[in-house]
Amino acid sequence: MRQRYLSRRIHRALVPLGAIPLLITALSGSLYGLLLANNVDVGWLLRIHTGNFGILNLQPYYSAIIGLLTLIIAISGISLLRGNRPNGASSAKAMAEASRP
Repeated sequence: MRQRYLSRRIHRALVPLGAIPLLITALSGSLYGLLLANNVDVGWLLRIHTGNFGILNLQPYYSAIIGLLTLIIAISGISLLRGNRPNGASSAKAMAEASRP
């Protein structure tokens, strides 16, 4: 039980860390495409989309960082869903059994 609690805490700490770059990339890419379609030149938005944040330039590493964070979050989330049950019971089944009086 202690291992599951630790895994859940690690996952909860990593999700915001991984979600922030993903949201920045998705929003800046969508907004850039929308503005470019309306003939608005926003080169600064493209730089943000690719990881150049002014004094902090992560462009050479930004794709690798996003990919690595996505994999770590996905693997930790899948491990939480699977659980550490020796009989291979699903999380939904275990929760249903636990909620019975």
